[in-house]
Amino acid sequence: MQMRMSLAEGAALHGLLEETTGDIVVRVDRDGFIESASANLCEIGYDLSQWLLKPHLTDLAQLDHVAVLKDHVALVLSGRNDESGTVDWLEFPVGRNIGEDRPPTGAHKIWYALSLRVITDDEGEVSGALGLLRSVERMRALECEIYSRALIDPLTGLANRHAFCATLRRQLASGQGGAMALFEVDRMRAVFMQYGQRTADEIIWGFAKFLETMVPDGYELAQFDGERFCVILPGLSRRASRKWTQDVLQTFASLTLTTSSRAPRLSASAGLALIENSVDWTLRQAELALVLARAGGGMQVAECFQPGATPTRASL
Repeated sequence: MQMRMSLAEGAALHGLLEETTGDIVVRVDRDGFIESASANLCEIGYDLSQWLLKPHLTDLAQLDHVAVLKDHVALVLSGRNDESGTVDWLEFPVGRNIGEDRPPTGAHKIWYALSLRVITDDEGEVSGALGLLRSVERMRALECEIYSRALIDPLTGLANRHAFCATLRRQLASGQGGAMALFEVDRMRAVFMQYGQRTADEIIWGFAKFLETMVPDGYELAQFDGERFCVILPGLSRRASRKWTQDVLQTFASLTLTTSSRAPRLSASAGLALIENSVDWTLRQAELALVLARAGGGMQVAECFQPGATPTRASL
């Protein structure tokens, strides 16, 4: 019998193989018995050379998933699921070392996903199938990495604005109130123009690490944008929020004192706002307060606690 696949199917499979390094390729006959497989099948504990008889695809699965895999293989080889032209994936835990006892059901499972595409002979009858076995754990790790990158700032390692807004939305929904502080290092534009991007990045990174040491457990710290950082202060009164914020700015200024005329003298400013009404309202109030603090020359705390009220500021 001769394998026959369309050019489109062949090109798709070829491209898939090129893009998925580490996938295991198997070829099975019309009954689901493995005729051949790529060498990396040994990586999950299977060596076909040790078998006197051809193993079945279901021999790859742990006992509690054999029935599901058997039904899936039978459906594919019957040709009934190939009418739409889609490739379905079935996830199952593989057994360790064929010929030995498989791990018990409650043990740690190594999950793989199987995709099968039928092969037909000259008469159009199903003669077998080509399959790809792909590590689900590797896929999940990649998905987690992509998800983390979407929520984490790459420079500081802090949650980004998207993640912070989600946390702020939950804080509003809880009804616990509290305040939000928005921090920014003063005169960063001037620092960038004089010392360059590398120095500016080092300052932003250092300020982020400083804030991490100053933020107590239960507070939420995030990077609002490239140069600004925000902190949720749950349950703190107006007076307590202001005192904590002033302490942060004073500590930062004292730690960045330098005797060198070539090094920039650093300070920071902050805007305070109540967590109320909505995410956009709270952020707007905090930004207005921060603008007022920086307009006063920096190293100040300004607050905007009353809806529609003019922000007030105080020098440290």
